Amino acid sequence: MALKITVIGTGYLGATHAAAMAELGFEVLGLDIVPEKIAMLSAGKAPMYEPGLEELLRRHVPGFEGSTGRLRFTTSYEEVGEFGDIHFVCVTTPQKHGEYACDMSYVDAAIDSLAPHLRRPALVVGKSTVPVGSAARLAARLTELAPAGADAELAWNPEFLREGFAVQDTLHPDRIVVGVTSDRAEKLLREVYETPLAEGSPFVVTDYPTAELVKTAANSFLATKISFINAMAEVCEASDGDVVKLAEAIGHDERIGKKFLRAGIGFGGGCLPKDIRAFMARAGELGADQALTFLREVDSINMRRRGHMVELAREAVGGSFLGKRVAVLGATFKPDSDDVRDSPALNVAGQIHLQGAQVTVFDPKGMDNARALFPTLAYAPSALEAAQGAHAVLHLTEWAEFRELDPAALDGAVAERRILDGRNALDPERWREAGWTYRALGRPTV
Repeated sequence: MALKITVIGTGYLGATHAAAMAELGFEVLGLDIVPEKIAMLSAGKAPMYEPGLEELLRRHVPGFEGSTGRLRFTTSYEEVGEFGDIHFVCVTTPQKHGEYACDMSYVDAAIDSLAPHLRRPALVVGKSTVPVGSAARLAARLTELAPAGADAELAWNPEFLREGFAVQDTLHPDRIVVGVTSDRAEKLLREVYETPLAEGSPFVVTDYPTAELVKTAANSFLATKISFINAMAEVCEASDGDVVKLAEAIGHDERIGKKFLRAGIGFGGGCLPKDIRAFMARAGELGADQALTFLREVDSINMRRRGHMVELAREAVGGSFLGKRVAVLGATFKPDSDDVRDSPALNVAGQIHLQGAQVTVFDPKGMDNARALFPTLAYAPSALEAAQGAHAVLHLTEWAEFRELDPAALDGAVAERRILDGRNALDPERWREAGWTYRALGRPTV
């Protein structure tokens, strides 16, 4: 009999996972406790911008021409318990308010709500990023609450999605990691991922703690690499070196690699910042805090970049933002997303606004979310309109359309031709040849 899959939580991770499971051929039922989100998904609309996701939803949600009808959504845990053989838990694990630690309340609530409806053998698969040790605790809770008892098993299967590439990363993962305690659980997960496994995706079988650690370790490594090159940018500025050429040179070393070596205003979003902080907090609880003290400096370097960008902008407009207009290109924490959570771009825009400048923001996809978070900033419908009367233009999210901007097209709009590249993604020569003053983090001024 074909496996039936449920997905608990239909945010960024859950909605993508549910649609991808339907694409892989499974009957899928997604659950969320927010009725508005369920109504949106049932209408084939994604609750966030993610390239390719809405097309995938409409290929499988009933009611669309040519749809397979394999993907439905509900708010009922009872329906989910009756329907599914495998239940993926994809709820959020935010940072606790006022603490570094991870807030596990949503995961705990999902397990407590689902377990009483598991009356036959089932596999519950955690995908949320959790502190190491959580899976063992949740497995015991599941056995305690489920009518099926020990036949309601837990596995841990961390996600490695990149926003902007989430659909591709789910359908064609670069690795699949499963933390299991039985051959049955491993067999079921091999069946779920049969298609990507046939394509050659590596399948790594571990215990619970290792599976939990893989995601936080991976994010900590990436964060460290980003903060390393940003630290080098600070040294380059002090010594008149060029961090872009430095990154190019060390990136040719295969042991280092070229990725994540672009200096700029640092990382943000809903994963890296909160994950490395939760990792530090959990290491402290385990008595291994000294092992991760370096992550405090990684976090510190990252946050310092935002303030440094504000200082460069203030210096560029003459030492004070009062009476100045600043255009900010970018609001999301990265391109190909509408996610503004802990966005360095919006943080910089907000700081400059608080220091007296009139700040106007444009982003290709993140405008509504940015307005909701920073309603006091001004917003424009295009880069050209954002630049009207600007004394400085700040490039803070590396969208392709910003990289392709024609400097001449902005000439008539700005008050002064001055651009600060917070992502080291623009061509300095192109802008300077067009008569602009170009400045970037970690690069010589001329």
